[in-house]
Amino acid sequence: MIQLGMITVDTTDAQALAAWWAERLGGEIQADMDGWFCIVKVPHTSVVLGFQKLEEVTPGKNRMHLDLNRGPEIDREQMVAEWVAAGATHLGYRGEEGFHWDTFADPHGNEFCIGDPH
Repeated sequence: MIQLGMITVDTTDAQALAAWWAERLGGEIQADMDGWFCIVKVPHTSVVLGFQKLEEVTPGKNRMHLDLNRGPEIDREQMVAEWVAAGATHLGYRGEEGFHWDTFADPHGNEFCIGDPH
């Protein structure tokens, strides 16, 4: 059986971006390979996040992104304000009837979404 183990993000500063995501998701940097590759362990999931340092990242919109879930106890407007204050860019509130999400970019421009409870 093949299982999903890690989602890896290319970046020009693996340590900084790993620290940012660890803080935002309540995780911790589990491994740091001299700044060229960092692994973040996030609570309550077996999947880890990897951050790989490259001299240049591929230009344009990322073709894969993280979809995070917002619990019903979290106020949407407050959540958006907190992520923006932490360094994310809010790209918009999107969706269709019964299915909505906020799209953001992390400090290195990687897009991700936080979905409304459903």
